[in-house]
Amino acid sequence: MPRRAPRTVVDRMRTPSGIPGFLKTASVCALIAGLLSPLAPAAASETADAQATAVANDRCGNQCSDILPPGQNGNATLAQILLNQAFGTQPEHAEDQLGPYANLAKGYPGLTNDKINTFFNDASFGVPADQVASSLKPAGRGDVTIVRDKKTGVPHITGTTRYGTEFGAGYAAAQDRLWLMDVFRHVGRGQLTSFAGGAPSNQGLEQQFWRHAPYTEADLQAQIDNAVATNGERGKQALADVKAYLDGINAYIDTSDKGRTFPGEYVLTGHKDSVTNAGTIEHFKITDLVALASVIGALFGSGGGGEVNNALSLMAAQEKYGVTEGTKVWESFRMRNDPEAVLTQHDGSFPYATKPADPQGTALPDAGSVKPEPLVYDRTGSAATAGAADASGEAAKTATSSAKRGMSNALVVSGKHTASGHPVAVFGPQTGYFAPQLLLLQEIQGPGISARGASFAGLSMYVELGRGQDYAWSATTSGQDIIDSYAVELCQDDYHYLYRGTCTPMEKVEQKNAWKPTTADGTAAGSYTMRVWRTKYGPVEYRATVGGKKVAYTTLRSSFLHEADSIIGFQMLNDPDHVKGPDSFQKAVQHINYTFNWFYADSEHTAYYNSGDNPVRATGVDAEFPAWARPAYEWRGWDPATNTADYTPPSAHPNSIDQDYYVSWNNKQARDYTTAPWGNGSVHRGNLLEDRVKKLVQQGGVTRAALVKAMADAGLADLRAEAVLPELLKVVNSSPITDPAVAAAVSRLQAWAAAGGKRTETAAGSKKYADADAIRILDAWWPLLVKAEFEPGLGSGLYAAMTASLPVDESPSAAHGPTGSHAGSSFQYGWWSYVDKDMRAVLGEQVKGPLARTYCGDGRLAACRDTLVGTLKTAAGKTAAQVYPGDEVCAAGDQWCADSINHRTLGGIKHGKISWQNRPTYQQVVEFTSHR
Repeated sequence: MPRRAPRTVVDRMRTPSGIPGFLKTASVCALIAGLLSPLAPAAASETADAQATAVANDRCGNQCSDILPPGQNGNATLAQILLNQAFGTQPEHAEDQLGPYANLAKGYPGLTNDKINTFFNDASFGVPADQVASSLKPAGRGDVTIVRDKKTGVPHITGTTRYGTEFGAGYAAAQDRLWLMDVFRHVGRGQLTSFAGGAPSNQGLEQQFWRHAPYTEADLQAQIDNAVATNGERGKQALADVKAYLDGINAYIDTSDKGRTFPGEYVLTGHKDSVTNAGTIEHFKITDLVALASVIGALFGSGGGGEVNNALSLMAAQEKYGVTEGTKVWESFRMRNDPEAVLTQHDGSFPYATKPADPQGTALPDAGSVKPEPLVYDRTGSAATAGAADASGEAAKTATSSAKRGMSNALVVSGKHTASGHPVAVFGPQTGYFAPQLLLLQEIQGPGISARGASFAGLSMYVELGRGQDYAWSATTSGQDIIDSYAVELCQDDYHYLYRGTCTPMEKVEQKNAWKPTTADGTAAGSYTMRVWRTKYGPVEYRATVGGKKVAYTTLRSSFLHEADSIIGFQMLNDPDHVKGPDSFQKAVQHINYTFNWFYADSEHTAYYNSGDNPVRATGVDAEFPAWARPAYEWRGWDPATNTADYTPPSAHPNSIDQDYYVSWNNKQARDYTTAPWGNGSVHRGNLLEDRVKKLVQQGGVTRAALVKAMADAGLADLRAEAVLPELLKVVNSSPITDPAVAAAVSRLQAWAAAGGKRTETAAGSKKYADADAIRILDAWWPLLVKAEFEPGLGSGLYAAMTASLPVDESPSAAHGPTGSHAGSSFQYGWWSYVDKDMRAVLGEQVKGPLARTYCGDGRLAACRDTLVGTLKTAAGKTAAQVYPGDEVCAAGDQWCADSINHRTLGGIKHGKISWQNRPTYQQVVEFTSHR
């Protein structure tokens, strides 16, 4: 069955079908002529004066670079959208960073320091006078100037007052991402379909995130009030900054409405009339930003969950093998603390969420009793179709999966091992590929703020990932468990539960949505109600029985009702008077309650800190499984009124200063520190970085170019080919190969592995892979061999339960990955460690932390070889069209296209596909030359 790339918001945006031939050229030109407006002229002299102080404080010495495809400009007028749809033309700066980003895939082998900015932007502070494209004083204010450079159109915001600075940040954000910001405030509020249309993908998107954070307006406001009240002067400053930022956003809305330069998506979704200008673009309010933050937190910073799924797979293992042996088997697949796992922090032990010696309070469901809690009710019209139901099912699966989104990587090398003696860092977040991009670039200079980098659109009052005057920072998703499931015992009926001995009503929270067809989304009219039942232990996720008692399984997240708290940490990171070295950097990120790994580099030091509000669990509670909702098993110090608790102290979080080098690709942080995702074992994509950076450090003299090359090389590697295929071929070659088809397949695989196991084009732009046959064979072989290797021993029921906790594969062309097809990020979740350990056990090699049993051929080398040879022969016989069946953007059999990165449209502008790379979306390359 053909894969389908997820389509969201106005991905279906098309010119009205009633106009023959899409749109006749003459009618397009006539419409455009009436819609285009003149651009403001540049004011270079103002720019030079405004940026002088910032440039003087820049300690990077022209050695800071960054990139964020496709481009800075994420807004397009109706005329520009129509031109893009009809002729493929792009608005200025809409995709001028896409080419350099894509070109690194073939350009990195010959990279030198002086060529880095061929593939990256110069991220120095300020704009040279001859590079000023425009200079604007938004809303006529005299205390802030927004300068945009000619090359990329990035806004450089300089204010003489704090209010003016933040006003400018809000205005510039709206200039670049107004439509996207509006989309995501509605996603966060669970109102996307009413705003952008009822396409099944839109239904799934709002259901996924509203399930995660079903807040009322009062909840959103309370989070702001709490963040201000508990953070003293910084809290007050944050509130003032946000208000000024909102004023800037709303000033742009008014200006663009009056000048009719607002994003054309408002016309295509029925919010504005292109002829009369009737209609309204709603002003943003402070609670919108909290709703938006809840989406970002859910996507990238909320580790944990999946306890009910874990319980089901444990029960399946115990049913298969008995309680003792089944538990041992389950633990070996879970890999809580695998001794072969690659670590970000090399030394020390940081016990967290470890397996208790004597588990207490575990509430495993009765077999067959678990039922997911419905979210959607009262469907009408198109909401009642099979496609809508499928979208709801996929949204529920995504929202409750324990395989949370990871993504992002970091390579940081101490000055002890670099050519210059200064630390070098190459790091950034993998946030997927969207049009427009979720992140935006900016430079902000004003009282108490001095930074350049990336921020999520609508939350860009501060730079969230970037550089300051003499330091840079970035983050990767860490995934430690801050989400627990509780079994609340029901009483009276299905909507009352026992809370500390008292029968207590659940709180019903609802969101009703209705939609009708628009030009952007022709989905027929429909409506539904999303309903969540909330308890003091969090929203209800499942219903079941435990020991015959009716229960509801709830999900309690430490950051629930605290989406706004992290603003203080970001404020500190932007403040040059706060961040003066690694210690103050670590103190800043301790204020961020999302689960991230934070990395730092200045001219002298490097540092690392793992953030997140890690709750202190009751003694004996196993975080892997649901616990009874009783005082003895609650988080220590937990106050349900505020959802606060005792948290592990900063010293208990993995943290380090001046380690020889750091790598992170969402791998295990440190010894004894349990992360929520399964499969942190002997083979992880983090090994692709570890092996390369370790080798560079051993050689010494590391440069920025060398570290970029290591990142880029890892970003083209097939993890299976590099780390697991050699073991597989050892088994296959343990006896002579007599079948010609198998021999030919082995020859191709060996040649590819010897060449590095890369998924790379024959030449830039060829859209054909070198070693295409070998890649096709491995893509076909992997799922076949895993199933044949493990299912006979596990049994079909347990195998299915295990694959529900960890998918077998996440190759670039896999549609089931956390962000779907064409998303770049690959090889994070899969059975690579299981296969690796099993193959080594079959071969009689040493395995630390082995699986509880040997599965391939039941541990017999000859039988295992037969399994591999048989599945390899089947795989080699599969055609490209069978392996790559095609989807909405690729024809069946197009291998390159199946892997390719495609920017998923969240607006009306589309971009071409680029060749696959497994690298951060926003990325910095930094090496500071001096320090204050």
